[in-house]
Amino acid sequence: MSVRFGKTRQLLTSAVAIAGLCCVWSWAFQATPSTAQQGAGGTARKGGGPVRPDPLSDDTTGFQSLFDGKTLDGWDGDSSFWRAEGGSIVGESTAGKPLKSNTFLIWRGGKPKDFELKLEYRINSTNSGIQYRSSELPDAGKWVLRGYQADIDAENSYTGQIYEERGRGFLALRGQFTHIAAGNRPRVQGSLGDGEALKQHIQGAGWNKLHVIARGNVLTQILNGQVMSMVIDDDVKSRAMEGLLGIQLHVGPPMRIELRNLWLKNL
Repeated sequence: MSVRFGKTRQLLTSAVAIAGLCCVWSWAFQATPSTAQQGAGGTARKGGGPVRPDPLSDDTTGFQSLFDGKTLDGWDGDSSFWRAEGGSIVGESTAGKPLKSNTFLIWRGGKPKDFELKLEYRINSTNSGIQYRSSELPDAGKWVLRGYQADIDAENSYTGQIYEERGRGFLALRGQFTHIAAGNRPRVQGSLGDGEALKQHIQGAGWNKLHVIARGNVLTQILNGQVMSMVIDDDVKSRAMEGLLGIQLHVGPPMRIELRNLWLKNL
């Protein structure tokens, strides 16, 4: 990741905040249905009241797999650093094979607009990220991306935040719901929880489940079942509504990131 901020402008109105929340959240039902009102599968019987949403699941119905588990077919990157191994995509730099700049493994299967992305990752050092709605920067080198990033780092200082690589920088830190007006810096609208408390849900050296939802100008990032960050991006000039998916391998000390079970659903 790299850091760059825009200029501070006027405060956002409360109306914008309320409208933004309505775009991404459904209000909980006020009445809890009794067992008698529920039919098989938890649905309400005819004449009964509403039921609560289904519990969290790892269902991938309607998703397409982005990785065959054996090869990097459909992906494009520097083979010196990327490979398929043990059912995972592996990006790795070493002391004998260091990176001079950030490099990305790019999915060439399309430029998703509105979508859900699910994957599992684990990282042992330094920094990485999952790019989405991104574009290539050939003047900066081959396999270089600019765009939204689900940030990841081994120390979990930045993991869970929404970042814009080679762009506007930090868009929402872990635990923040933000709004970006035209030409303005992100403005916090509300809290999704304490950032340090949310950090406790992140596995250190273990596998983490990342879920990114991009719908219109609303971006939501979920990690291990916890909503970590959200952005409503109304900066028409700077935002992207479609683009490439990619995985970052970060310059610096030797590092290794592994990814498996990559699933995409266009909305």
